[in-house]
Amino acid sequence: MLKPRIDATRLQNSGIVRFSPDQLETPVAPSHAEAWQRTCRRLRAEVGEDVFNSWFGRLELDEVHDDTARLSVPTKFLKSWIQSHYTDRIIAALSSEIPVVAALAISVRSSGRVAMPRMAEINVPLRFEETGTRSSQSPFAPPAPLSFRRDADAAPRDIKHLDAEALGGSPLDRRLTFSSFLVGRSNQLAHAAAQRVAQAPASEAPLYNPLYIHASVGLGKTHLIQGIAHCASEAGRRVIYLTAEKFMYGFVSALKAQTAIAFKEKLRAIDVLVIDDVQFLQGKSIQQEFCHTLNALIDAGRQIVIASDRPPSDLETLDERVRSRLAGGLCVEMGSLDEALRVKILDTRIAAARVSQPTFEVPPAVVSLVAMSIQTNGRDLDGAVNRLLAHVTLTGAPLTVETAEIAIRDLVRTREPKRVKIEDIQKLVATHFNVSRADILSSRRTATVVRPRQIAMYLAKILTLRSLPEIGRRFGGRDHTTVLHAVRKIEGLSNNDGQLSEELELLKRMLMD
Repeated sequence: MLKPRIDATRLQNSGIVRFSPDQLETPVAPSHAEAWQRTCRRLRAEVGEDVFNSWFGRLELDEVHDDTARLSVPTKFLKSWIQSHYTDRIIAALSSEIPVVAALAISVRSSGRVAMPRMAEINVPLRFEETGTRSSQSPFAPPAPLSFRRDADAAPRDIKHLDAEALGGSPLDRRLTFSSFLVGRSNQLAHAAAQRVAQAPASEAPLYNPLYIHASVGLGKTHLIQGIAHCASEAGRRVIYLTAEKFMYGFVSALKAQTAIAFKEKLRAIDVLVIDDVQFLQGKSIQQEFCHTLNALIDAGRQIVIASDRPPSDLETLDERVRSRLAGGLCVEMGSLDEALRVKILDTRIAAARVSQPTFEVPPAVVSLVAMSIQTNGRDLDGAVNRLLAHVTLTGAPLTVETAEIAIRDLVRTREPKRVKIEDIQKLVATHFNVSRADILSSRRTATVVRPRQIAMYLAKILTLRSLPEIGRRFGGRDHTTVLHAVRKIEGLSNNDGQLSEELELLKRMLMD
């Protein structure tokens, strides 16, 4: 959109140029205005409709002075992004229309300026509505999908006054608070860090940013980060809790509705951003936007809390910049539930069940049996209590150790095999063959390095679920065909070389124990 007159006060205050009083109403030259329209059409054709609307839709030409085109945008974020990513492209497109242009000067427009009609439409607040319901009976029910609509009756508001609900945050379970979180040795550090983050004064810079909590399924990470969201919200801070799925859906829908900039600005206006299940974040453009959001919030001193089922280094599907940013804060692992904590969880669940069923009694021996038999996660412990309750209420018979064993036998699982990491394979193979891990990842092709490298690739293929391209990337950015060749090579050699076969079995046992 073209600006008919120069905002002299803004340009004067920015230090870019000074005006005399008779210059304050100088309009953009008609020839330059037409050239800017052609430049916009050129940029739209080069980058596509969605990208153009997201980043260039509110970019305006103020004037061309000497060899410098002076442009303006409404936010500092847009200015920074365009300067970092599109300066050369804009100069190239604009200089083809106005040959004298060799440089750009981008400034932020005054907030008091009257917006053009198209921008006023974009600034209409978005209302995010739940089109489904989330069961209040289960803290693990999936979030309802988002729908987007414009609120025609709502007047534009300053972005600082938007609350989290206007951003379409996933609903919080009122039961998942710090007061209901049970603390044990396995989660004590994560709980302490979460409380420190949630109770930090808004005036202080975040101590741990981002706070990254990872744990296997059912160990309480969602409970803990929702506790952070509840506590921070009660303290008057602007909080939004989002699953990775909801973040992706919201961003894609905003792109389709051509309201991506409004979506980004609203998201950056909050105090605490809580993202759950970040391992499900997919799509290059979405990951880029997620990274920009992290950078913008961290630079602004806002708190970020992330939960995942693995540490940042194991999130192979995420861009390297995202993983690096996540690893730059405090990463805390919530380990497996120890027996004392499992007993505590069972006692709590049994007491809750007794509220509706006063006759429900579980002998201490049965509690100990369940705690020793089920070592997987808290959800299986919930399932065990439900089965014991069903036995008591449906049969009327008292609980014994024998009847409890029958009731929970489908939940008693054999010990799950250890999840092997590619880094562990590389370290073990390097030590076994007396080379360094750096040698395995290097481009060296000597026999003393090539064979251990091929063995490490082979073990990575058979002991992990990683794809060939992922394995190749973890081995110094090699092509998947290199990994495939190594796997076939070691398979062929092991069939004819008994010593190599024994070495491979030894390495497998050492990695799996």
